[in-house]
Amino acid sequence: PPPCSPQQALRAPYGSMAAPGAAALVQYVVLRGDLARPPLSWPLGAVVAQACHAALAAVHTHRQHPDTGAYLELGGAMRSVVLEAPDEAALVALAETLKQHDIDHEVWTEQPEDVATCLALRPYPKERVHQHLKKFKLLK
Repeated sequence: PPPCSPQQALRAPYGSMAAPGAAALVQYVVLRGDLARPPLSWPLGAVVAQACHAALAAVHTHRQHPDTGAYLELGGAMRSVVLEAPDEAALVALAETLKQHDIDHEVWTEQPEDVATCLALRPYPKERVHQHLKKFKLLK
């Protein structure tokens, strides 16, 4: 067989996992807005890293789910929505709500500080999870 492109090689493990309606999938990431503001004043790069860690943790943990595979198959068409939680208490409360409704997610806890900084859902159809996230605004 002819050699495949790097893009094809990356997609290969997920090729059989595509779910119908994959274009409607979205990964929600909820980041604490207070991290970048005083008194915490984390550097922008450190804040962005929290979102990256959470998103990757959610995708890795739920990598066998058909929606995760279908989402990764979208490549450059993947859709992510980054929302803002005002503080750690709001993030922890959201995590509890998601747990109660059996919504797969991962909370990123920064170490050694042991501080919950970000939460990411595995990719979901928007209509399945949006109701639990609508009180959070887009991160600005």
